[in-house]
Amino acid sequence: MWGKSTAAVFLGMPLSVLVVGFAALLSHDQASTTLPWLLLFFLVWIAVMTCTFLFRTGLRAWLWMGGLTIAGYAALHFLKASGLVRIAA
Repeated sequence: MWGKSTAAVFLGMPLSVLVVGFAALLSHDQASTTLPWLLLFFLVWIAVMTCTFLFRTGLRAWLWMGGLTIAGYAALHFLKASGLVRIAA
């Protein structure tokens, strides 16, 4: 139980930031859709932390959530570095 709880606490927020960031970044009109996505952040964060407890063990929770977080941030870095996605000013 401690493994799942620590995975939820330490990996829940970065994974939620990643999900909301991708949704806001890939929207067609970033200027008008970013604020609603940011307002939904808390609900996404709670959902991610709740889903952590669906794993059988704490190790699986750490590995899956850590792997998704690393892969997601690597994909985000690749998209921004390659110029495929731009942040609207």
